[in-house]
Amino acid sequence: MALLHGGKLAAKALKEAGVECIFTLTGGHIMALYDGCIDEGIKIVDVRHEQAAVHAADSWARCNPGSIGVAAVTAGPGVTDGVTGIANAWRANSPILVIGGQGPFENLRRGSLQEMDHIGVVKPITKFADAIYQTHRIPEYIELAIRHAVSGNPGPAYLEIPMDIFMGEAEEDEAPIPRIRTSPPRLSPDRDEVRKAVELFAAAERPMLMAGTSVKWSHASAELNRFLSETHIPTYTNGMGRGTVPPDSPEFLNRSRRDALSQTDCIVLAGTLLDFRMRFGKAIPADAKVIQLDMDATLIGQNRQADVPLVGNLACTFDMLLDEIKHQGVQFDWSGWRDQLRAIEDEAVAKVEANLNSDEVPIDPQRMCREVRDWLETFDSPIVIGDGGDIVATAAKILPVKGEGAWMDPGPLGTLGVGMPFALAAQLAHPDKRVVIVYGDGSFGLNGFEFDTAVRFGLPIVGVVGNDAAWGQMLRPQGSIYGWDRLAATELNCTRYDKVVEALGGHGELVERPEDLRPALDRAAASGKPALVNVVIRQDRAMKEGAIYV
Repeated sequence: MALLHGGKLAAKALKEAGVECIFTLTGGHIMALYDGCIDEGIKIVDVRHEQAAVHAADSWARCNPGSIGVAAVTAGPGVTDGVTGIANAWRANSPILVIGGQGPFENLRRGSLQEMDHIGVVKPITKFADAIYQTHRIPEYIELAIRHAVSGNPGPAYLEIPMDIFMGEAEEDEAPIPRIRTSPPRLSPDRDEVRKAVELFAAAERPMLMAGTSVKWSHASAELNRFLSETHIPTYTNGMGRGTVPPDSPEFLNRSRRDALSQTDCIVLAGTLLDFRMRFGKAIPADAKVIQLDMDATLIGQNRQADVPLVGNLACTFDMLLDEIKHQGVQFDWSGWRDQLRAIEDEAVAKVEANLNSDEVPIDPQRMCREVRDWLETFDSPIVIGDGGDIVATAAKILPVKGEGAWMDPGPLGTLGVGMPFALAAQLAHPDKRVVIVYGDGSFGLNGFEFDTAVRFGLPIVGVVGNDAAWGQMLRPQGSIYGWDRLAATELNCTRYDKVVEALGGHGELVERPEDLRPALDRAAASGKPALVNVVIRQDRAMKEGAIYV
């Protein structure tokens, strides 16, 4: 049998796992992996910052259900630069594998270039973190890391490979490539708990359902929607649950959640955590019953005790609930309650309509988002990425999410800078779709240079910057609390970010009037290049009702 170096063995294992591309920034510690990927036909996408590489791996996992995203980063600052991406994937439950370099094992603890304790750094934000010290075991460890990443509630795994182990050789027959599964077996909840849930439904008059991130990672969208069509329970989405319920579903609501929460007597938390977005459980009335569905038992009852815990794959759970409803011979129809909330919803939509058509200059942020919404209607199944604070919160209310994966944002860690890294992976995964980033001007500054990567790989991503020359989400509370004459670290220049993209080889335009935005978007799409439309918007200083800052 042939002698193979560690990079070739790693690439063979990744190929077995169905990996189509890796995201990386070059480094001497990990070059052996590139050599292996060339042999295996795995695309190597090199970015300009390791944070972007890990964010892109996160996005790849989100865009390709049942797969794993992979990033490779060199030792020392390569790993530490990627830590933010790992942490974001940790909070978002994205199954990724980060392969990190390390100085030669032979010189461990001697002070090699860029040597440090990477595992100690990443262990708190990974499901698995370990190092390999024998070349022939590289495929075995890759399977182990991926198994941890995709099991239960998924998340990141980190695997360190010292330089001499990566470049070392092993006989091919001594390093077998194991079968690698990127979709774990589906586990079902306890049948008795399912019966208890149906009993609570029977007593409920005003139930509601919150569909969250675990719906996506359970691949439970079809089963969820069957449950909704049978029960007509009013439903709201958050996190990566957005898009799992179609916007034209009679049960889907998104502007009456506060009213529903204040009146509900039974809430179904389908993969929705009771974190800051739900006021740590205090948003739910004290006497309301809680039915909580999740893949991880340790998340059940966090911040608020669940009356019924349903632990398991959410697709299995919804199927079992429908089976039990049928078995008990009961029917549920909460369409009347749903229609009450629909009326509130329609009234809320009417209230914002005037702002959507505002002709003011600088441009009203809601008018900007309405123009983007109407423009997106011309494309089939576009993917929109939100990267920012203020403008993304506005866009999330105005831009419809027409399908699973049609909207991506950082998730509960609130990481800025995901825009272009997420878009790179989305465009590579779906070359036939229009990929659009809605930026804040602050967030563009973090990874905007990844437009260079998009240019080099010919990815016609369109970015739209809402430029109010401020860190708006921080400027308002700072000015309101401490005084407008005491602003610090919240003001920016009205920078020509479009010129930055032009200089990198893309298409850029500045828009200062609302009627000019749609033609600029059309030209950006027609350019066939990575493009940025820099939109000068109104700087708002009034505190927004219901805004969440922490």
